[in-house]
Amino acid sequence: MSKNKLLAKALVLADLLKYQADAIVSQEIVKKDTGTVTLFAFDKGQGLSEHTAPFDALVYIADGRAEVKIYGKSSLVKKGEMIIMPANKPHALKAVQKFKMLLIMIRSRER
Repeated sequence: MSKNKLLAKALVLADLLKYQADAIVSQEIVKKDTGTVTLFAFDKGQGLSEHTAPFDALVYIADGRAEVKIYGKSSLVKKGEMIIMPANKPHALKAVQKFKMLLIMIRSRER
């Protein structure tokens, strides 16, 4: 779905992206110099290996459940919940069951 089709209308977040077998699918919804909003769909067992990012990131689970590890601490995050991954801290995600998440990254540094 193109970004223009998303503008100025109410949408069901979990319906915007379909799962694909043995894959991670993503769709960027907003891209600005100041940040991005991206929807992801992870099939069961898929994940993102440990990495860091220079900015805080908010993850909202729109469907399913994910294991989110932040600085070695594991959290189970399920549909309707969110978690903030702090800047410069190692984090990873894994699909406990297939899940969809909205990733919001704000590109600014605290002063």
